[in-house]
Order: sequence, then C-alpha cells, then structure tokens
Amino acid sequence: MLYLTILAIFAMVAPVVYSKIKPVSTKKRAQKILFAGITSFFGVIAVMAIVSMTGSPAIAADAAAAGATAAPTGIAAGLAFIGAGLVTTGSCIGSGIAVASASTAALGSISEDGSLFGKALIFVALAEAISLYGVLISILILNKI
Repeated sequence: MLYLTILAIFAMVAPVVYSKIKPVSTKKRAQKILFAGITSFFGVIAVMAIVSMTGSPAIAADAAAAGATAAPTGIAAGLAFIGAGLVTTGSCIGSGIAVASASTAALGSISEDGSLFGKALIFVALAEAISLYGVLISILILNKI
C-alpha cells in the first residue's frame, strides 16, 4: 500500500514537473497534460480502493505486524467515517471560497495602501482557520468510535 501511495503522489507531481521541463505551448497541450495527471491520479486511487477492499494478504500482514486492534465495524462506524469526511470536505470548500474572496480584497487594499498589510493578513488567516476547525471536528468524530 505504501508503494501505491508513493505512486499516487508521483501521479500528482509528474505532470507539473513535465510541464516545467518541456514548456506548454498551446492550451490544448496544457489540457492534455492536466487530463493525464488527473486520470493517472484517480486511477491509482481506484487501484488502492480495490486492493484495500479485497483483503490483500500484504495489508493483513502489515496490520498484524503493527499490532492493530480490531477496527470498529457496523453502521455506526461507517457513518462516523462518512461524517468525518463530509465535515472536512465542507470546511475545506468553504475555506477555499473565503480565502479566494478575502485574499483578492486584501491584495487590492494592500496595493492602494501598504500599511493595511497586517489587517489584511488577519482576515485571510481567519478565513484559512475554517478548514482547521473542520479537521479538528473530524478528528473528534473519529476518536469517538
């Protein structure tokens, strides 16, 4: 599973490195590189999901070697995982929207008056903190099961 994780990271980074080595000349070429990167990343994620669901002996041996306790099962554990994922997803999307608008306004105000940098930084940091709250809540949810 570690190798698949490394492969997923490589699938994300490879198109960026390739576009830096050989500069993108047209929009169509950039779209092809982006599509290849997204396809390879989600392909590796699909393989990871299939391997984890089939009960691979290597994964079972890793879990036994680590001395893992019995994982919680049942509908409550499944709903807790779904809830933690939804909390993290929602908070990160909300934070992204807030940072996009706050940072745009902050850059505009800083370009007019440089003394507003501290205040602008605080507003952007507050928008960024929304995602941290979501991650904190998902950690609390996962520690309850």
